Amino acid sequence: MSTATADAPHRTRSAAPIRPRRAQGRTGGILLTILAWAAGLIFFAPVAWMVLTSFKQESQAASNPPTFFFTPTLDQYASIIGSSGAGSYLLNSMIATVGSTLLVLVLAVPAAYAVSIRPVKRTQDFLFFFISTKMLPVVAVIMPIYVIAGQIRMLDNILTLIVLYTAMNLPIAVWMMRSFFLEVPGEVLEAASIDGASLLRTMRTVLLPMVAPGVAATALICVIFAWNEFFFALNLTAANAATVPIFLMSTMTSEGQFLARLSAASVLASLPVVLAGWIAQKQLVRGLSMGAVK
Repeated sequence: MSTATADAPHRTRSAAPIRPRRAQGRTGGILLTILAWAAGLIFFAPVAWMVLTSFKQESQAASNPPTFFFTPTLDQYASIIGSSGAGSYLLNSMIATVGSTLLVLVLAVPAAYAVSIRPVKRTQDFLFFFISTKMLPVVAVIMPIYVIAGQIRMLDNILTLIVLYTAMNLPIAVWMMRSFFLEVPGEVLEAASIDGASLLRTMRTVLLPMVAPGVAATALICVIFAWNEFFFALNLTAANAATVPIFLMSTMTSEGQFLARLSAASVLASLPVVLAGWIAQKQLVRGLSMGAVK
């Protein structure tokens, strides 16, 4: 009994400091959660204000101080949907975005396979040169692109935007797909080779199903960049191939800025990308987390 009694104070003293540490850990977790929610709300506040403004009248949207209590109306949405030419802008954006994204994937998947699964000499130099094309300001190349497109009669043509959007997104897609291919176990490829599978069959039945989340993440990034691109569309299109960002700019006229109308048009322009992200959210999360846990 004397031994048990002597050991009791030691157990009590060694266990006592654990409680404050746990309490500090819970407090730190709560503070981090509050900070994360505050940061999220700060970043989401402009989007929420844009949505609220889209349900206002123009006089309420331009009031100072801002109008917080108002009767919602769908007049701005009806005006945007009923405006002439709105459908053509949307159709042009969809054709340019979907066409360039598919073309990027067709080119990026084999290229990423070549530099990851079967690398050649000076692969790192090739990758650096490829991504260095994104460092060049777009305004520095718009003049030669404009001259060339004019000489081959491709100005105000949706095919020109598809080619430019493909060139714009291809470096990022190759780098992203390379990181996903590097996570494929080499044993899987060896097993496919032993079974006599050809390269195309290995790509189709083995590699692509394994990196499908990465393909979805890459495709969504390309869709966002192509859908929101403004500079090329502004300088290389007119009436036939203008896209949604050009339509948004058309809401700002010489009579002034129609904030409520612009907000409604921005909400409608954001919906396709938001819906695409919502549909592909499971694959997107898996794709962005590939390689995070070994």
